[in-house]
Formats: sequence, C-alpha cells, structure tokens
Amino acid sequence: MFSLSDIHPLSEFQRSAKAFIARLKQTKAPMVLTVNGKAAAVVQDAESYQQLLDRMELLESIAGIRKSIEEFEQGEGIPLKEAFHRVRRGSQQRLESIDQLLGDDPEI
Repeated sequence: MFSLSDIHPLSEFQRSAKAFIARLKQTKAPMVLTVNGKAAAVVQDAESYQQLLDRMELLESIAGIRKSIEEFEQGEGIPLKEAFHRVRRGSQQRLESIDQLLGDDPEI
C-alpha cells in the first residue's frame, strides 16, 4: 500500500528527478506519479524492481508445481519415464530436421 508521502505530481518528479531517484534508492519504496491528480505511473528503484520480478517468477513456479501436483493427484499426466522419453524423441527429431536442412555440405 502507498502512503501519501509516496504520491507526487509528475511535474514535481520531472523538476527534481535526481532527488527523487536518490529517495527511491534509499527507501526502496515505490512512488506513484500523478497527472491532473490521477495516478499515471509507478516508479521504483531498479534493485527493488528486480527483486519484485524474482519474487513473481518464484510464485509462478510454485503455482505451476501446485497445479502439477493437483493434476497428478487427479490421475492426469504421464509417468516420468514416459515424459523423458517424449522429450528425448522430440529433441532427436529436431536434430534430424536440422541435419536434413544442412545436408552434406562440409562448408556449413
């Protein structure tokens, strides 16, 4: 949640960009920028943004794992050996397709 001290007009941000960026780095808190009194953008320091992306990626992975577990518990899916077999077979087919495209040309 944003506090009132984290909401600023875009014009104020533009006038004092260096000071705002220093504050973003120091506080690690995002800031809402407004245009005509309405929220228009959210800015934050790069390190905090990267941490946010990392957390989102982790949460998406956990959600995928949970979904897979639910599917497994419902009898969906395939055995691990069959999954590996399909992956290997697909990889082998792609390699064969590449070989066919390249032909016997020793220059390639």
